[in-house]
Amino acid sequence: MIKSKFYPDLNIKETTSPNRFVGLWRIMRGFRLTYVGGVGMLAIAALAKTSTYLLLRNFADTALQNADGAPPVYYYALGFLGLALFEAGFTFLSGKLAARSAEGITLRLRNFLFDHMQRLSFKYHDHMQTGELVQRVTSDVDAVRRFFADQGTQIGRILMLFLINVVALMALNLRLALLSVIFIPVIVAISIWFFKRIAAAYDDYQNQDGLLSATLQENLSGVRVVKAFARQPFEMDKFEQVNHKKFVLGRRLLLMHALYWPTSDIVCGAQLLISYYLGAQMAIAGDLSVGTYLAFSNLIVWIIWPIRNLGRLIAQGSTGLVSYKRVAELIDETQEAVAEGRPIDRNTLRGEIVFDHVSFEYDPNAAVLHDITFTARPGEIIALMGPTGSGKTSLVNLLPRFYDYTSGSLRLDGVELNTYAPHALREHIGIVEQEPFLFSRSIRENIAYGVRRKVTQTEVEEAARAAAIHEVIETFPEGYNTVVGERGVTLSGGQKQRIAIARTLLKDPRILILDDSTSSVDTETEVQIQAALNRLMAGRTTFIIAHRVQTVMRADKIIVLEEGRITQMGTHTELLAQPGLYREIYEIQAQGSG
Repeated sequence: MIKSKFYPDLNIKETTSPNRFVGLWRIMRGFRLTYVGGVGMLAIAALAKTSTYLLLRNFADTALQNADGAPPVYYYALGFLGLALFEAGFTFLSGKLAARSAEGITLRLRNFLFDHMQRLSFKYHDHMQTGELVQRVTSDVDAVRRFFADQGTQIGRILMLFLINVVALMALNLRLALLSVIFIPVIVAISIWFFKRIAAAYDDYQNQDGLLSATLQENLSGVRVVKAFARQPFEMDKFEQVNHKKFVLGRRLLLMHALYWPTSDIVCGAQLLISYYLGAQMAIAGDLSVGTYLAFSNLIVWIIWPIRNLGRLIAQGSTGLVSYKRVAELIDETQEAVAEGRPIDRNTLRGEIVFDHVSFEYDPNAAVLHDITFTARPGEIIALMGPTGSGKTSLVNLLPRFYDYTSGSLRLDGVELNTYAPHALREHIGIVEQEPFLFSRSIRENIAYGVRRKVTQTEVEEAARAAAIHEVIETFPEGYNTVVGERGVTLSGGQKQRIAIARTLLKDPRILILDDSTSSVDTETEVQIQAALNRLMAGRTTFIIAHRVQTVMRADKIIVLEEGRITQMGTHTELLAQPGLYREIYEIQAQGSG
């Protein structure tokens, strides 16, 4: 959990509940007193408003009638001014407290969600769309914020106005008060009926909005591929289909709102008409004074229309509840226990890795690795080759415990790998992905990203030289301070991979994983990188995934995978001497280079 001076600590995972109101109350912990204080301020403001109308009654029945002993008119003027200032002041304080609470709650919630998503398992991210996650952390959290900042406090204000004004009406005339609220249950019933349907419609709308965000995010991420293949019309058609469905769902949602307003207006208007008529009849008959009728006619307005707005707030509040449910679903996802397990002492870590009949599956009954058995001794270079989908990347992903193997035994220095803390393993394993990711930061920051200490410029440059990228960086106007574009799009594929290699080398891990890391460089650059890697891999257990024989021929052990099984294993010379996929690849590449 990200700590901040702006909110108290809270384990948000313990706040969720099947009852959304209970969940919202729990998530307010640390802000409840402030929030309740804000609602209390609204009660005082409501009392001031009611007092204004009662003062109006007294003014009409005494000062305007020139009654004996009536206070001077300016007393009433000061009274009206004082009550107005009183109401405005407490309304301001209420808004301030509500805003402080709502912003503090959502600040804490957003920080938690950001931290929480980074701790979710790779399996969860494999199945969850990025756009949907962005939608929940931004749009849905903002809907929760609006619920606390506006809808929650306004519902409290309306209830306070209703209770205070009904009591005031009863004090003026009990019979008229009871007749004036006869339609209130009808208005509330209509509001609840719409609330249930609007909540369901909004849930569908938000889900579709998340799908639209995911479609847009995917398209923008792959905009170069779209342009390269001239697939703009296809992408536009796909986006239009998703967007049109959102349009239909949005229209349905707005139609429900549109139906609510005239329905509630008719019921509220009928209640006001009846109340005014009955009040006027009683005033004509002499049962009500002029001042009482004036007070009554204003108080009834501040009962009927707030109740009508209560229906609006209930309908709008349903969006906050739906959004909270979507956020709670994300909160309830189980975090990866990255810190649970054995620690690793770098000084004693040798890097011996033993696969003993290891099998692995992403989903039940869909194994991608079958009965994998081999030993990587400390400092050895293990090369993995095979066709696409043969399980090479899946195999190396077991080492940092991105996924846990399904059966068999996988040991690091004689200790079962799944007993080590994932966080400890990852601190000592360096990875260069097949498609390296660079952040929109300076080149220096990208190279130093994986090191948990301050590094000198000399160290950064040494890592860059080892990855054969230093001379290229020096040609940039800003050198190492050059800010790369989003995902590194301002760099060539080879440049990005060499910066990623430099980042891994600066980390100085005991175990290296190079996932086809020289695939996007020319032959001359590959030779430079290989020369540097040969020096830096000394003493480190290294796994190389490659498709070119030239890249793996110096490996201590070459493993050929086909359909998740080891079909060949040995040195370059040994594999060339036997029929199989490795020799076929060698012959094809030899002919191509010849």
